[in-house]
Amino acid sequence: MTEPMRESRTFVSAQKVAQRAGVSRSAVSRTFTDGASVSEETRRKVMQAAEELGYHVNHLARGLINDRSNIVCLVAADMASPFQARMLEVLSRRLQEVNKVTMVINTSGDNDSVAQALRQTINYRADATVVLSGTPAASLIDTCIANGQHVILINRDDHPDGPDNLMLDSVAAVHEAFFLLQRAGCRKIAVISSQAGTPSIRGREVAFTAAAKAAGMDVTITRAGPTAYQSGVEAARQLFARQDQPDGAFCVTDLLACGFMDAARYEFGMRIPEDLCVVGHDDIEQAGWESFNLTTFRQPIDQMAEQISALLLRETIPLRPQPITFQPVPVWRKSVRPR
Repeated sequence: MTEPMRESRTFVSAQKVAQRAGVSRSAVSRTFTDGASVSEETRRKVMQAAEELGYHVNHLARGLINDRSNIVCLVAADMASPFQARMLEVLSRRLQEVNKVTMVINTSGDNDSVAQALRQTINYRADATVVLSGTPAASLIDTCIANGQHVILINRDDHPDGPDNLMLDSVAAVHEAFFLLQRAGCRKIAVISSQAGTPSIRGREVAFTAAAKAAGMDVTITRAGPTAYQSGVEAARQLFARQDQPDGAFCVTDLLACGFMDAARYEFGMRIPEDLCVVGHDDIEQAGWESFNLTTFRQPIDQMAEQISALLLRETIPLRPQPITFQPVPVWRKSVRPR
C-alpha cells in the first residue's frame, strides 16, 4: 500500500493577502509597518484577510531591505550551568520585550565551529552580538564589528575600540568574603577554583589572595577541573585527604561550592559551619536550597539585562564607550559561623 502524498505547503505571500482583501500590495505592507499611513477600513480588510490565510510578516526579508534584522546573537559557554542558564533566560526574555529576536551560539565546541556559527550571524545580518563568556577570540569579535554589528562584551579583560563593556567588579565582594571567613575564626583557608581561566574567575582568585596576603595569611588554590559541581567534589577530596585540612573555603562559583560542601559533609563528616565555613559567588538558585544555605554574592543579572537592552536601543554608538560596572550584592545565609 503506497503512502498518501503529503500536501505541499508554501508560505502565504503579501500579494495573496492583497488579492483576498481587494487592496494593493503596498497597502498590505503599510498595514504591517509601524507608523505607516493606512485607513482604518483598509487595515480592517488586510487584517481579516491575513487571519483567514494565516499570513505572517517575513521580518528577515524585511530586514534585508531595511538593513535592520532585529536579531541579537547571544554567545555563551557552559550553558548547562545554573548561572549561565539563568543569564540566558533573563536576557532573552528582556530582549523579547523590546521586540528583539535572539540567536544563541554555544562556544563550548571547537574553535572552527564557533567561528562558523559567528559567521552565520553575519550572514543573517544580526544587528548585535552579546558575548557572555570569555570566548570567542578577539579576532572573531573584530569580524563582527567590521561587518557593522553592535557588540557588547560581558566580563572580558580585553577592551577593543567599538564594543560596549559590562564588567562585574567583584574585588570588594571577594575581600568581604575573606573577612567573613577570618572573623568566623578560620585560619586555614582554601580557594576552590576551576581550570576555565576566564577573566572573572582569575579576578576572584587574585582578589581573594591579595586580601589574605594583606592580612598576613597564605591560602591554597585548588583547580580540580572545569567550573562544575563535580570539580567541587574532587577539590574536597584532594584537600581533606591531607593532614593539613582547611577550616574555611572561598569557592569562586556557587556550583563549585555545592559540590565541595556535599563531599566535605558526606565523605569526610565535616559539619558546616561548625567545622568548615564556606562562601560562594553568583547566588544561583541551588545556593538558597535548605541543604546548602550558602552565603554568597549575587550577580545583578536583571540590572545587567536591563542595561544591555538599553544599549541596544540607543540611536548612536560612541567609538570608545566607557565600561559599565556592576557590584555583586551580599547574600547572608548559614554556611559561615556568626561573628
